[in-house]
Amino acid sequence: MKVTGYRSLTTQHDWGRLIGDVNGVMAGPRTDVHVLILETDAGLEGLGIGAHGDIDRVFGAVEGEDPRAVSVLYDRMLARVFKNGHNGATFGAIGAIDMALWDLKAKAIGEPLWRTLGGRDRFVPGYASGLDIALDDDDLVALYERFTERGFRAAKLKGGRDLDHDLRRLEAVRDVLRRNTTRPALMFDANESWHRSQAVRFVTALEQRVDLTWIEEPVRRWDAAGLASVRRGVRAAVATGENLTGLEQYRPLLDADAVDVVQAGNVWGITHFLRVAAVAHGRDLPVSPVAHHGNPLAHAAVAVPNHLTSEVQDLVAPIGLQVDQEFQDGGIVLGDEPGLGIRVDEAWIQQAQAADPPAATAGPHVRPARAGLRLVPDAGGEER
Repeated sequence: MKVTGYRSLTTQHDWGRLIGDVNGVMAGPRTDVHVLILETDAGLEGLGIGAHGDIDRVFGAVEGEDPRAVSVLYDRMLARVFKNGHNGATFGAIGAIDMALWDLKAKAIGEPLWRTLGGRDRFVPGYASGLDIALDDDDLVALYERFTERGFRAAKLKGGRDLDHDLRRLEAVRDVLRRNTTRPALMFDANESWHRSQAVRFVTALEQRVDLTWIEEPVRRWDAAGLASVRRGVRAAVATGENLTGLEQYRPLLDADAVDVVQAGNVWGITHFLRVAAVAHGRDLPVSPVAHHGNPLAHAAVAVPNHLTSEVQDLVAPIGLQVDQEFQDGGIVLGDEPGLGIRVDEAWIQQAQAADPPAATAGPHVRPARAGLRLVPDAGGEER
């Protein structure tokens, strides 16, 4: 089996609410969802979810290769952009391809990815996280009531600018979660909006009234000294890492003893998470994935020894995607469909495009020189 090409699609997720954090709120209740489909000469297709605008920088590292050699291909992609770096959009493209390669690997043997990765239990403990800063108090409570109905006993709120506002909301969500437990877990995400002194003062004030499980991204992601300072100054654990793109970016934080909960973003791929989890495990630290559409890292979470909890941002899937998972007992229950268990209804996405132009499809993008496929003329009649 060889990788021959790819298709890129853009659909949308309808949140049914405005989402955002202290740095800003999205303009509307729908946001774009980028889908990558890797094509093979065997007819199997692998799916990755996440923005991959820089894919042409790294696709050559996997083109014509057997997709089952995932770990080696991941390093080939990194090596391909060694001189100019792999951060930002390029790391997102690597992550989307990596996700699609793992999807193919599991599909090739006809089993769900969580089983391929060595998982035993299909249940992934989770916490609710509604990206909720734009909601008023009533809508906030209504949102977390829906999560509570699925058994969630932990939640993370956005905030960081108004202490009284944040305290009121934390207490309201705590009261909702108490329907499922006498000791709910509350997390608070400042999205890197403070400097270290602000963080300590704000969190200390919060902790006078609520018991925080962790404070997330209190200062900038690269500020190892600042994170360590916050960690020493508050009772709550410090969580960070979702925006770090590569193991080398974790090293200063770990060396500074600056983090309690090591996070990794779903959009950076399966291999990145597995490696981050291994590094964290070597420091006796837990790892926690930050959510994305379809929760692909849930498959890897059940296969590592130090998974703590996974973020769940919504209870429905994006337009045109069917995800073989359920939300029960305060977590994610993975299904038995092969690979990531995510099916793409391209016809449905095309219908959505007709009704709402921001949902779009592009491609296929096939590189036929090696694949032996017919070249496609461009608008000027030239073959490409």
